[in-house]
Amino acid sequence: QVQLVESGGGLVQAGGSLTLSCVASTFNADFYAIGWFRQAPGARREGVAAISVTDATTYYADSKKGRFTISRDDDKNTVYLQMNNLGPSDTANYTCATTTVRNGYYYRYLWDYEYTTWGQGTQVTVSS
Repeated sequence: QVQLVESGGGLVQAGGSLTLSCVASTFNADFYAIGWFRQAPGARREGVAAISVTDATTYYADSKKGRFTISRDDDKNTVYLQMNNLGPSDTANYTCATTTVRNGYYYRYLWDYEYTTWGQGTQVTVSS
């Protein structure tokens, strides 16, 4: 089973940027995509973005388009989430996960119940 390790979180001022990393123990055919999710205290987990590890397809939550960018480095088995113009509402624990869903409806890749393997998460705190 693939293992995922996130890093890159921290404290940033509003308007700043952060890039999160999700290192997978392997990129293989056992899963189709890696997604980023976040959960703020008292809130439900929400999908942020996802990227296929077999082709160039990316998936974004509508509210994150233009401000967040997901990418991957196959040589490093790593998926990145670049986040710009951060605000206090972006404060959350960010976690990456893998899904085996293929050829699915676009927004399925932003639904946490479609994902089976999860990392431990990295905390992002944005101060005003």
